[in-house]
Amino acid sequence: IALTFHLQPDVSPGNCWSFPGHQGQVVIRLPARVHLTAITVQHISKEVSPSGTITSAPRDIAVFGVDADGAEETLLVTFMYDVAKEPIQTFPLKVRPMHGGKMPGSK
Repeated sequence: IALTFHLQPDVSPGNCWSFPGHQGQVVIRLPARVHLTAITVQHISKEVSPSGTITSAPRDIAVFGVDADGAEETLLVTFMYDVAKEPIQTFPLKVRPMHGGKMPGSK
């Protein structure tokens, strides 16, 4: 089963969820506990970009998991989105064994 989350319903070129400056942070709270195996990032291609460029594409990305209380973070994966490759890129997470039903590092 694949879950897809869009940060904004309209994902047409030019209608993006931008950040001021060169870095940003997004927190996505899900209504239930999930077991992630990969993160997929999509950015428009240069050919369909209204400006003809894709300099706004994300580059270095770090994904953290947060416990239910929001008190403890666990680094799940870091990766680099490569604008020279396909617009949709998937990055697998290193699946770590769970101990006692909890993620390593959780209380």
